[in-house]
Amino acid sequence: MLIALGTVTPSFADENKSDKPKAGAIMDPNVGRHLKNAVAAIQEQHYAQAETELNDLSIDRLSPYERSRAEQLYAAAEQMQSHYEGAREHLKAAIASGGLNDQEASTARFQLARLYLVENKWKEGAEALEEWFKTAQNPNSAAYHLLAVAYYQMGNHNAALAPAQKAVELGGAHPQASWLQLLLAIQLELKQYRPAIATVKRLIEQDPTNKSYWLQLAGLDSTIGATSDAAVAIELPYRAGWFTGEENAIRLAQFLIQAGIPYRAGEVLSAAMQKGEVKSNLQNINLLSNCWLSSKDYEKALKPMRRAADLSPTGDNYLRIAQVYVQREDWPNASDNLRLAIDRGGLKSPGDALLLMGIASYNQKQTAAARTYFEKAKGYSASRAHAEGWLNHLEQDQHPIFQPPKATH
Repeated sequence: MLIALGTVTPSFADENKSDKPKAGAIMDPNVGRHLKNAVAAIQEQHYAQAETELNDLSIDRLSPYERSRAEQLYAAAEQMQSHYEGAREHLKAAIASGGLNDQEASTARFQLARLYLVENKWKEGAEALEEWFKTAQNPNSAAYHLLAVAYYQMGNHNAALAPAQKAVELGGAHPQASWLQLLLAIQLELKQYRPAIATVKRLIEQDPTNKSYWLQLAGLDSTIGATSDAAVAIELPYRAGWFTGEENAIRLAQFLIQAGIPYRAGEVLSAAMQKGEVKSNLQNINLLSNCWLSSKDYEKALKPMRRAADLSPTGDNYLRIAQVYVQREDWPNASDNLRLAIDRGGLKSPGDALLLMGIASYNQKQTAAARTYFEKAKGYSASRAHAEGWLNHLEQDQHPIFQPPKATH
């Protein structure tokens, strides 16, 4: 996570400001001249020249006030050259000099913390920030955010939560997106899914066209079992045109199926296929047929099922078609598709196909053929018990009250 750091800048307090220098803050004119020359050199990025000006001072002989200003300028020059360790040491010396008033010392401590963070020294940065918070007056949201970042980067998500929440709270109605994102990341790490939903909704309010936020919302809703809300979180941006393409159409269909709305899922997929957004391949056609089957709209299901059966290298899709006809007690069509399934081969449950073929034959009064298929079905463990039951019935020459088995998918 990137942290924007400002420069360490010395402050020559104006007597008219409420933040006045400490009592006795008098500067020797010669010292003041060197310090001002150093400021000008830093502003012109002539850092070596600035350090030469400061080196001309006898630092140990300066007053606390003068030394605090010199150390601040050393720190500024070091930081501008990315010499962060040196900058920190000079800031510590500025604080230790006793020449800074309370507000200046607080500002220096905050700058010191930021200089740890810029080098990813998260532990030291967090400790420095905690020290700063003890004396800081009305810390702003950015400060709390920095502390949350430090703890998050350390993997201490429990410690990161409170400052992250405070940063968002102080951010008012429209906190920075990065602060909300950090809070969301912490909540997810702590498995605080319901608060995370509230956070991601605030992100959506700020950027409603951001796809990742809607996907996160859908995922969180799904995690807590709110499948209908998860479907809405995908369908709204999809209908608005923010989600496009095959992946999003299929994702929406799957969420709608999970939400118990398979018919709408079928409508979404069917429309996307007609537009050419979703490929009419075996996998997608099977998904579409599942939508219609789950909706119990068998007429709509049969068309994509036949297309899938033609495309499939195995007979499983013909078996599924046959199961639909079995449920409708359409025995001739069931038999036709079962033959196609058995002829195509490669079935996941060949015993089921043989068992259903026997049942279809029996219900068409083809007893001899039925017996043959039941005998073959006995050879498979999954269908053995049912096949034996039918064979026993045939032996007793009784007419069963037929209850077709549930279709297997």
